[in-house]
Amino acid sequence: MFEYRILEESQSTDGRIGVLRTPHGDIETPCFMAVGTQGTVKALTTDMVKKAGSQIILGNTYHLYLRPGADIVKEAGGLHKFMNWDKPILTDSGGFQVFSLGDLRHITEEGVTFSSHLDGSKHMISPEKSMQIQQDLGSDIAMAFDVCSAADSDEKTIAEAMHMTHRWLERCKAYHTREDQALFGIVQGGMNAELRKESAQFVDSLDLPGNAIGGLSVGEPKPVMYDMLEKTVPYLSKNKPRYLMGVGTPDCLVEGVMRGVDMFDCVIQTRIARNGTAYTSQGKITVRNAEYKRDFTPLDPECDCEVCRNYTRAYIRHLINANEMLAATLLSFHNIYYTNHLMARIKTALREDTLQALRDEIDALYA
Repeated sequence: MFEYRILEESQSTDGRIGVLRTPHGDIETPCFMAVGTQGTVKALTTDMVKKAGSQIILGNTYHLYLRPGADIVKEAGGLHKFMNWDKPILTDSGGFQVFSLGDLRHITEEGVTFSSHLDGSKHMISPEKSMQIQQDLGSDIAMAFDVCSAADSDEKTIAEAMHMTHRWLERCKAYHTREDQALFGIVQGGMNAELRKESAQFVDSLDLPGNAIGGLSVGEPKPVMYDMLEKTVPYLSKNKPRYLMGVGTPDCLVEGVMRGVDMFDCVIQTRIARNGTAYTSQGKITVRNAEYKRDFTPLDPECDCEVCRNYTRAYIRHLINANEMLAATLLSFHNIYYTNHLMARIKTALREDTLQALRDEIDALYA
């Protein structure tokens, strides 16, 4: 049910174009995954997400486990039916969300005990439980339960988290039985090149359908993240998809593809939309600002999305200042469309061997 094929490779970078076959359709890579944390991409219907060009979305195990509950999603026929999305879904394992809870969680060899951010109730997620939740959700791709360490952690802490991630990955693989769901392992190792190499080699040795790179974009400078990618990717199988977790700004997408990454996800497209900000061919613009009060031009004059074809900056600014929900919908749609269009431009640049020129253009706007 799962197959990854490389269709074309860049002549001057490590970028490549491929296709990942899943039970709910093929995914052309490199691709960006819009984040539907709680079974919805915020402010958008699934039809809108499709119109914005998305091939796959991401759901979150931690949030869906707490609300509405994996049992309810399973009873509904799985996450695809529950949220009315017939294309592929990837579910995060919940590891990063638990990591983000800070003092509300306690990590042991068995798993993580934590207090719900919703009501303070006590819960425990182990590698086995994460697998069971994701199998109940019925996503096409499930992520292994991992331990993430902060960017400024000491080497001992990073190494302990990495080795626990490895042991948990073996438990995830042993427990996971759903044949129509691919399990991806996650590389950790902080900002330590040797640990990154060790982790990549271990994760790759388990011969799972895909490999992910976690623990980056957690506060480190972007050049450090790029350096860690260069120290990691060469040790991951070339014939399997490589997924850089939690990364999705325009500049990082291009830089990641240049280093051999195939899949990305990020919440920033919809998050900045709710703050009145849009990605455009002219860079990032904050539409809520007074300078756009009488600006009757599209968000992006070079964009052909339905928002840019039908609405002006002045109108969207009015919606923001009037606290109208439509503002978040229009900006979220545009930002996801822009990002998917950028991924299409990246594919064209890979074919034409002009990716470095595109990198320079995007870096000038966003880096």
